Amino acid sequence: MKFMLMMHAAHGRGDWDVFHWTPEARAAHQAYWEELNGELRSAGELVRVDGLSAPAQTRVVRSGESTQPIISDGPFPESKEFLAGYWIIDVASPERAYAIAARASAAPGPNGEPLSMPIEIREVMFSVTCGPVFVSRNARRPPVGKSASPNLLGRPTEKKLGRDVEKAGSAPTPS
Repeated sequence: MKFMLMMHAAHGRGDWDVFHWTPEARAAHQAYWEELNGELRSAGELVRVDGLSAPAQTRVVRSGESTQPIISDGPFPESKEFLAGYWIIDVASPERAYAIAARASAAPGPNGEPLSMPIEIREVMFSVTCGPVFVSRNARRPPVGKSASPNLLGRPTEKKLGRDVEKAGSAPTPS
């Protein structure tokens, strides 16, 4: 099961409050991320991890006439937090994703105390590569609201790399 873990950071004194920390606090913070990401990589659970540029560099783009880009600054001032970075992980269960998110949330702050940052978790519904689209087939989902169909598109699945995936080019199965 693939999940995106999105780390949200408080605006604080502006872009990247971490730049106002002492060098020792920044080094401890960085070491924490290197250890966590190294463990995930060694376990084969880390697909991708990226830190994002500061909010002052954010732009919001909308389509204008004839799909011409209309570009505005972002994020918007009423935002209390911004997306600082994300992980794509491939784990056996939602519970494992929750455990990783809790560890990420506990990264040390400027005084060495855990930051308890909010980490938003979303299951990756499909991935597009240089080939067909493969849809995750998960019967186990977090107990929130109604449960979805195990195969969200109602298409036949096949085993690939130890996981059930949608057969490329298959048509939806009538319900």
